Amino acid sequence: MIRRIFKKKQTNGKIDKFIKKYKIPREYLSINRKSIARGIFIGLFWAFIPMPMQMLGVLSLTPFLKFNIPIAISMVWLSNPLTMPFMYYIEYQTGNFLLAKEELENIELTLNWFSNNWDSIIIPLYVGTIPYSILVSALVYYIVNKLWILSVTKEKPHKFK
Repeated sequence: MIRRIFKKKQTNGKIDKFIKKYKIPREYLSINRKSIARGIFIGLFWAFIPMPMQMLGVLSLTPFLKFNIPIAISMVWLSNPLTMPFMYYIEYQTGNFLLAKEELENIELTLNWFSNNWDSIIIPLYVGTIPYSILVSALVYYIVNKLWILSVTKEKPHKFK
């Protein structure tokens, strides 16, 4: 079904001119199972990492891997100012659990409190990032692959009826 939606969509002449003008390789915009799944994996991987300019992290992988860049960048946007506090708090708690550390008490959402407690926060936060960044990305990659394959096999007419 996903393939059919993208195939029906006519390509815009402006987009083709843009691609030719800036010599953007088609692999970075291709719509196939592997490219989309890789884009989702890479985007989610970087989305869980607490750092500024996560989109540059996505773009840094383009010389080494072929994936759908617009999909990857849109996945990075899942971590936005509304979702970041929840994501990072869960990652911090997970890091504390994995390191068998006690969590900080009297947490305040002020810059002063964060700057005073930065040394106590940073290591558990990044340790807690590892399982989410890798496992959630891999799980979603697997799910997208399976759903895409199921969608394609459903679309194909059965040979033996």
